[in-house]
This record gives sequence, C-alpha cells and structure tokens, in this order.
Amino acid sequence: MFNAFLKSKNYFLIYLILIVLLGISTITSRGIKHPEFVILIFCIVAILGIFCISFYFGNDKQLHKVAFVVILCFGIVTAFIVPICDISDEIEHLTRAEITSEGAIIPHWTGDDMGVDRLYNHTPNEKISSERNDGAGYNSIASMMFFLKNLSKTFFDTAHDTDKINYTPQIIDSAFEQNPFYGYLPQAIGIFIAKLLDLNVIWILWLARICNLICYAAIVSFAIKKAPVLKMPLLAVACIPISIYQAASTSIDSMIFALGILSISYFLYMYKKEDNSIDIKDVAIFSIICLLLGLCKLPYLAFIFLLLFVPTNKFKFNKKNAYITILISIAIVGIIGVLWSRHSVPALMHSWRSSHNLINSTLQMQYFLNHPGSMVKFIFALFTTRLYHIIIGVFNFFGASRPDHYIDKYYIVTAALVGYLGLTLLAYPNNDKFDLKTKLGVALIILVVFLGTCFIQLFTWADVGTTSLGLSTRYFVPLFALLPIAVWIKIPIDKNKFDKYAFVLMLVFMATLVLSFLTKYY
Repeated sequence: MFNAFLKSKNYFLIYLILIVLLGISTITSRGIKHPEFVILIFCIVAILGIFCISFYFGNDKQLHKVAFVVILCFGIVTAFIVPICDISDEIEHLTRAEITSEGAIIPHWTGDDMGVDRLYNHTPNEKISSERNDGAGYNSIASMMFFLKNLSKTFFDTAHDTDKINYTPQIIDSAFEQNPFYGYLPQAIGIFIAKLLDLNVIWILWLARICNLICYAAIVSFAIKKAPVLKMPLLAVACIPISIYQAASTSIDSMIFALGILSISYFLYMYKKEDNSIDIKDVAIFSIICLLLGLCKLPYLAFIFLLLFVPTNKFKFNKKNAYITILISIAIVGIIGVLWSRHSVPALMHSWRSSHNLINSTLQMQYFLNHPGSMVKFIFALFTTRLYHIIIGVFNFFGASRPDHYIDKYYIVTAALVGYLGLTLLAYPNNDKFDLKTKLGVALIILVVFLGTCFIQLFTWADVGTTSLGLSTRYFVPLFALLPIAVWIKIPIDKNKFDKYAFVLMLVFMATLVLSFLTKYY
C-alpha cells in the first residue's frame, strides 16, 4: 500500500487542485452558513480521494474491489450530506421502505379507486375532479411526518432530528405501490436496524440510505468483476454524480442502476465467452436479471433482447436450439412484464399523482390521434431539447421542494463532466471490438428504452393534451453503459494511462458532488 502511495503521489496533486477549482465553481451568492463544517467535510473528501487513489494503484488488477470501496467512501458522505428526503420523491420511497420493514410485500391501499377510474373509464365529455377522498393512503408510522415536514432541510435546520421514532399509526398518501418489493429490501433493512436499536428518527433515513448504498456497491462490484471488458466505462457510469446521488438515497433508482449495469456486464460475459460454453443456466441468470430490472422500470425489459446479439457459436447447443432458447426466454420475460404492468399502472394512480395531474391514457391517445402535428413536435423535441437536457443532467439534482435546485446549473462542472463521459464511454481504448450487428442491435435497444420511457411518461404522467413529461437523466443512466458497445471512436491512447486519469477524474466529480451540496446548504 505504501508503494502504491508513492507511485500515485502525482495524481494526488491533480485530484486536490481539481476539487478546489471545481468546488469553488459551485459556490453561490447565498453564501456558506457553517464554514467550519464545510472545511471539515472538504478535508474528509480530500483524504478519501487520496486513500482511494492509493487503493486503486495497489489494486488496479482488481477493479471490482476498488469499485466497492470508492462507492462506499463517497456514497456514505453523500448520504449524510444530502438534506432530508431531498432526492426526488424520496419521502415516498422512504415510506414504501418503512412499510416493507414491517413485512408488507405490497402496501395496502385504503380508499376508493378514483385514480384508476380516471386512468381508464372517463369519456371526453366528463369533467375530471382533481380531488381525492380524505383519509386515502397507506398505513405507516407517525415518524414519516417528520420527514414530510422537514423536506430539504439539513440536520442543522431542525430541532427534532433527535426525537425518538414514533410508532403511532399514520396514513401516508403515497408509497410507490407499483414498484416491486425487492427494490426496497436494502432500505427496509436499514430502517429495521434503526427501530431495533431504538435510534433517533433521523437514523430511519440515514440507515436506509446507507444500506441501499451498500447493496448498490455490492452489485456494481460483482458486475465489474464479471465483465471481461469495458470495466472502467461501467465503473464510470456507476459513479456519475447523478448515480451516486440516487444510490445514496432511499430511491429504487439505486436498484435500477445496479441491475442495469449487471445485465450489461453479464451480456459482455456471454459475448466474450469461449465457443460452446454458454449453457441454459447462463441464459436463465441473464433473463432473471433483465426481468428484475424490467419490473423496476418496464422499458428496461428490452434489455432481454441483448440475448439476440450473443454469437450462436458461444452456446453449447446447436444454432437452432440456441435461437429457440433465446426466443423462449424473451417470451417468458415479456409475458411476465405485461402481466406486471396490469398491476403497476393502476397502482400508480394510488398516489398524489392521481390528484396532481389530470391523467387519462385513453383521452391522451385520442388527443394525439386528432392532433398529429402535436405528436410530430413531441417526437422532434425528444431528440433535440429533451435529449440535450438529459445529457447535461448528469450534474443536475432535482430536489423535493426547493426552487434553488433549478437555479444552480453548475455550467463548469457539467461541461467538464460531459467531456469526461464522452471520452470514457465513446473513445475508451478497447481492443475488443463488437461486430456491426451487435452495434446496431444495441443502438436499437437504446432507442427503444428511450422512446418507451418517454411515451410511458406521456400516457401515465402528463395531463391530457400536454407533453410535460418531467423527464430526468436518472431514467436513462443504464443506457449510458451501453454506449461503449454501440459507439466507438478510435483514438490512439495508452490504456494504462487512460485508466489512471479516468479513475482520478471520476473521484474528482464524486467529490464535487459532495462539495456542491456543502456550498448550497451548509
């Protein structure tokens, strides 16, 4: 470790200079309330960076171990620094995790099905009420109200974070009933530990975030170990600031990102295996990963089609049986996904969305059939303005209730980060090439997931006659990990040097994530 420390000392200087420069660029006119706390966390981030660089130089042949350590180091700091339930919909994710911690696989909805009726049964001439019956919601505990009342506040801003957990029954109006339970098991374990140890109420959030992060780090670490190629690009996607921001929260996005990276890793594993080596077990494992991913976010069921681009000579059985096995796997995953959607879409209406938005998928479809020009404009916007906002959203953190999330654009950091990702994902020095069929197929899957996500938002989120989608970069993070397969720009760069600089810059952006929240809230 000491030799690694000596070998990497020049990279320490690069890291420290860059986090100072980028950290300064995040300072806003609102000023810093607790400079001593900011200085303390800055020192911690600086030390963590130096440690992680040394650890990488001592374990560069075991990148999966480095991945686990790096994600935990910066993720745990992020979990404590990000204000209370500041991540988009985090109070709802936390409520679902609390319900799961009590052993409820599917939250029990109390109330009528007005939201489901709005989705399916209204006619164009009916007026749609935006009110929901009082008392409708899910059974949780009174401590959830602490988080609701203190959205986006830091522990400096509330005097009640030291209160004990209040187990009084409480109805909460939304709890992501449509999401699968396993996406909340890590968070539920954290909440269970907080209850078991009789900790203060704030630890419900903090331990839920940390356990979610540990699960994310473990899955990503395994994915990188399994991947025979493109390990650094996969790690870069896992450590994008928006990825760490979501992974260090109670959001199910953590599971989506991790399973997305794992599915791509397993595809690479099968793609690069020796001839006549893939058996039914490999196909089953990949199918299960894609199914678990798709049930968390339905458009990602399309990842199962990656099986079509695994060379048939890799399978133990003949070409005909290989295609039969692949098609059966795709069919099973697809059927289960369709059946799941019949539960998840109506359950989506058991939330504040059913009263906030006037949602009716039938009327929305009728509107666009009657106004084809609006659909053309919608599709054009997807590949222009909306795609632009998705790209620059890699360092844009949508919060729960504070308007300053939209004020602070972080232009310098964003430009540097987009440039870094462009090089790491599209120009990574890689001798393992993919055939044209695979490149085109992966590109098509990216397109299908992108359009599928946008159209699902259009029909289950946007008001009738509008195209306000609420799209976020976080919906598409796993697609970034497919880009090195679909697109490769050949640039003569030494792989060893590239990996070292790519890793150090990765740490710089994770550190800047922490610093941006310090300078904004503390």
